Amino acid sequence: MFVRKRNFFLFTTLIISTLVFFAVDLAVGATAVSLSDIFRTLTGDDVGIAGKILLNFRLPKAAVAVLAGMSLSVSGLQMQTIFRNPLADPYVLGVSAGSGLGVALFIMGTSFLTSSSLLDFGVYPAAWLGSALVLIMILAVSTRIRDAMTVLILGVMFGGAASAAISILQYFSSESNLKIYMIWTMGSLGAVASDKLPIMILASLAGLILSIFSIKPLNVLLLGETYARSAGVNVRLARNVVFLGTGILTGTITAFCGPIAFVGIAVPHIARMIFRRADHKVLMPGVMLIGALMMLLCDIISQTVKPGTTLPINSITSLLGIPVIIFVIMKYRS
Repeated sequence: MFVRKRNFFLFTTLIISTLVFFAVDLAVGATAVSLSDIFRTLTGDDVGIAGKILLNFRLPKAAVAVLAGMSLSVSGLQMQTIFRNPLADPYVLGVSAGSGLGVALFIMGTSFLTSSSLLDFGVYPAAWLGSALVLIMILAVSTRIRDAMTVLILGVMFGGAASAAISILQYFSSESNLKIYMIWTMGSLGAVASDKLPIMILASLAGLILSIFSIKPLNVLLLGETYARSAGVNVRLARNVVFLGTGILTGTITAFCGPIAFVGIAVPHIARMIFRRADHKVLMPGVMLIGALMMLLCDIISQTVKPGTTLPINSITSLLGIPVIIFVIMKYRS
């Protein structure tokens, strides 16, 4: 009974905090918007320029922050459970590097490739195609290999190969294209146009639904793959579903926002410290709320450190996430 009351209090606090930070994220920026204007805009009233700023820019950006935080945090939780490694993150399978390779080919590849067909593609589909390619290779390998750690090593190798290809592209790229690519790698929550937001929402929801269906197998896998098999769990199928969900979530967020570091590693540990539970029925919604809250906080910080400018979101998430990682390393140093 005490645990239920405590969880109810924690979830209520997180939900209220997320709503407050969402409102603050809508209010801050180069042009300050009052809370009354936010409320009137959301209820359908016309408040002039402030309303247009909210609907066309800040509301989509805040929604992207929530989706990115939820997606990366859930992916990190799943990876840490599957690989039983506290430092595993959603990019450990090389999906992010695959997205980066797709974007690099789109932005920098045409600087020396004779074919100009890549110009017909945008950054979003290029990133998706790159992540999908790596994910397909991971799924193909995982159907033949039973050991999760071997799949992890292969994922790191796939990511390393993609990074090597990116380095070659950077070497031959022009200065202007290289600058565009480097800006993309810094991450941004405001680059998603309103007409592209529904696509991002649908893709993220698909990955989150797959993750929710993985809750029960993940709980059993906490006790090891041998116990899971004896309990009747199809470990290979469960692992592939987790890989597919993580690939969709990570690939989508990387495609629309660029690579965002440390959220997937840090948030699951914060959730475990807050809830003091290993049950994914509690941790899954917990990391969603904490991840959304953290990304909203990072977006607020990125806009308030230097008024009139927006700092790269990747820098803020790294500064907030690194202390958590250091704590985890010290905790598991043995």
